[in-house]
Amino acid sequence: MGLPRKLQNMNVYLDGVSYFGEALEVTLPKLTRKTEEARRGVMIDMGQEAISLEHSYGGLMKGLFDGYGAAAIDAALVRFAGAYDEPATGTVEAVEITVRGRHSEIDPGSAKPGEKSEVKVKTDCVYYKLAINSEVIVEIDFLNNIERINGEDRLAAHRAAIGL
Repeated sequence: MGLPRKLQNMNVYLDGVSYFGEALEVTLPKLTRKTEEARRGVMIDMGQEAISLEHSYGGLMKGLFDGYGAAAIDAALVRFAGAYDEPATGTVEAVEITVRGRHSEIDPGSAKPGEKSEVKVKTDCVYYKLAINSEVIVEIDFLNNIERINGEDRLAAHRAAIGL
């Protein structure tokens, strides 16, 4: 019998700096395929849609602004590390999501003395990797035209066809 896995603990690293205890929440990237309808209802896969990661922190901190408006499209490195309990077996699964991109939005929220404050950051990603227990499940690199799902490089033939 399977039971739902629950996130028990997490950490967020921005450019290698730990925000353990300060990172409040991460909205993990949604993976969405762009499709186009063809004749007879057949859906043609047009590729991966844009990916973004949203993360929030308790209070205003200088380091949150480092990747905002950066010249390089992959200037910000964000890594989410989560510990998910598997209640049926008592084991812990390590889930890691690593993205590179640029912070496109920083919402410092409201400031009221004595009240909890929250800063929300949105990172538009050009690179995404999901690993579970160190096994890479999904890796998408928009800049290098790479898309690996469970070890299968789904764009290798495309790169070869255009001489990359």
